[in-house]
Amino acid sequence: MKHRDSIEFMSIYLREAHPIDGWWLGGKSLSTTLTKMMVGSNAATDIYDPKTIEERQVVAERCENELAYEMITYVDTMDDAVSHAYAAHPTRLYLIGKDGRVAYAGGLGPFGFKPKEFGEAIDKYLAKEKSAAGVTQ
Repeated sequence: MKHRDSIEFMSIYLREAHPIDGWWLGGKSLSTTLTKMMVGSNAATDIYDPKTIEERQVVAERCENELAYEMITYVDTMDDAVSHAYAAHPTRLYLIGKDGRVAYAGGLGPFGFKPKEFGEAIDKYLAKEKSAAGVTQ
């Protein structure tokens, strides 16, 4: 993963976006097709909305394993504190600077989920950090 030496990447698993017992997108074929079109992955489509933190942790671990995105996954609390604080449901990309401030806030997914734009924001942020530290390329 690019910038792994400079940036700590993490994922925070939030409330399930399309659980079977919620706003379900339908059967495997329709849901898989829509998910692939929107986010380019084979996300699970057979998940019930977890009712306990332990259930949410199991689903988060499954997500981490099946999507193999090679970063640590944290799990939001059952009151969805992180999701509410960052307006992150169903998915969103953030870059938090060394000062603890939001350096980049991507649009709300799935249509505002733009990894390329996020990568460009990281490049810009790191270049600014190097410049402020007096490092030349």
